[in-house]
Amino acid sequence: MRKIGYVRVSSVDQNPARQIKQLEEIGMDILYQEKVSGATQDRPELKMMMSELQNGDTIYVTDLTRITRSTRDLFELVDQIKVKGANLKSLKDTWLDLSEENPYSHFLMTVMGGVNQLERDLIKMRQREGIELAKKEGKYKGRVKKYHKKHAGMKHAIELYEKGGMTVKQICEITNIPPASFYRGLREFKEKLN
Repeated sequence: MRKIGYVRVSSVDQNPARQIKQLEEIGMDILYQEKVSGATQDRPELKMMMSELQNGDTIYVTDLTRITRSTRDLFELVDQIKVKGANLKSLKDTWLDLSEENPYSHFLMTVMGGVNQLERDLIKMRQREGIELAKKEGKYKGRVKKYHKKHAGMKHAIELYEKGGMTVKQICEITNIPPASFYRGLREFKEKLN
């Protein structure tokens, strides 16, 4: 019966210290942490934690948004945890209790998961509305491209292409430019010449 903590922040520039402190205050045997978006299923630490989960273990998170980002994902995760005979507890979402077959807990999980999903959808909707308004006012320029015409790697890639004698694959390997970005940059370069 181990206490297992799971900590996640969405990007490398976010600090997980608050989550770690909260979980360490209740004493963890193992702590898994990662810096990756919750929207993706490709979370190595979560996968490792689930593969090492044992009967009687309890997973602790500061809140459910740290371990899952959609209601569907939450149910899949809960099913996996139940199959292993383990439990999931959230410090913020105290209503969650997998320790016994409680229809109210399942109902609340459905409702609260739906509320979390609604909140995320509303944020995305407001963001889209803000972008549309900014576009109408001429203030929105869009996301800055990583591989723009002044990017040193892109300049070098186009120079190598113009010299000839190399495949696109070789050029992309040398310059670390993804092929799709290279072709886009090359197309923009050629359009400016015409």
